[in-house]
Amino acid sequence: MPPLPLLRPEWPAPPGVRAAMSTRAGGVSGLPFDSLNLSVSVGDDPAAVAENRARWTAALGHAPVWLQLVHGRDVLRLHAGGPEQPAQPADAAWTSDAGVVCQVTAADCMPVLLALRDGTAVAAAHAGWRGLAAGVLQATVQAMCAGTGTSPDAVQAWLGPCIGPRAFEVGAEVLQAFGCDPAGDAGSRFISRQGGDGSPRWLADLPALATQCLQAAGVQRITPSGLCTVADASRFFSFRRDSRTGRLAAAIWRDG
Repeated sequence: MPPLPLLRPEWPAPPGVRAAMSTRAGGVSGLPFDSLNLSVSVGDDPAAVAENRARWTAALGHAPVWLQLVHGRDVLRLHAGGPEQPAQPADAAWTSDAGVVCQVTAADCMPVLLALRDGTAVAAAHAGWRGLAAGVLQATVQAMCAGTGTSPDAVQAWLGPCIGPRAFEVGAEVLQAFGCDPAGDAGSRFISRQGGDGSPRWLADLPALATQCLQAAGVQRITPSGLCTVADASRFFSFRRDSRTGRLAAAIWRDG
């Protein structure tokens, strides 16, 4: 069996920190989940998902922890020897233990991977617009820094593939969630346009929103992937593009 075609973040990785993101290739799921769907909650064949997860785990060299994502801001601290599936829902996880894989899944929402610049702690966060508005990135940075006694300026972040600003059309409720007045100037984060029915709509820049949240948390070293899940159907699942589809995973860990 050939190795999985993994996406490796292009960022200044700290010593001993490893990271990877899956693509949709290399698995056994059939349409419309073809082929490396890693989610058990989208209607795919459970046996196919189990095989896909086994291939993903083998590619990482460690068993990742699968979070129950709810588009919130709860952050878990993971420890060596803990369960592969946490009992409580969360949208982010961090660890300072070697060999523990923090991971999130997505199909248009943004996976954000974080690490202390000295490589002593890592984190993964699931950042769709709801999670960003709720403060998931600020909560993740705060939890990791509080747990390690470090400051946010010691954190660096990688913004993974997500729905791009040319594809992410939203309504007024999204602007309001970020404290923007739909009748005013929302700046570069939201570009005004007219919907197909003539109603006001906006194009939202998810990477720009994530960057703003990280900077508000004190993080300055931010590397965006620049990749759009909607535009690249050969590599990425996209809920906005396909509705019924699989999920990707992004993972980060410390070597032992």
